[in-house]
Amino acid sequence: MTQTDAGPATLHFADGEFAVLKRGDFVACAVSGRPIPLQILRYWSVERQEAYAGPGEALQRLVTAR
Repeated sequence: MTQTDAGPATLHFADGEFAVLKRGDFVACAVSGRPIPLQILRYWSVERQEAYAGPGEALQRLVTAR
């Protein structure tokens, strides 16, 4: 990564993939606020267009969004 990649990325989440709209090296978890490096990002919501640090955060958001 280059210096221009340092900082948060902006992503568009789709089923099974995401597109980088603004380059960066991480996104923030929508539940915890914790930074998630793009190379380990595995959990997100297409409907809400938000990322989660792990399955626990994804489940927590699903339960609280009802």
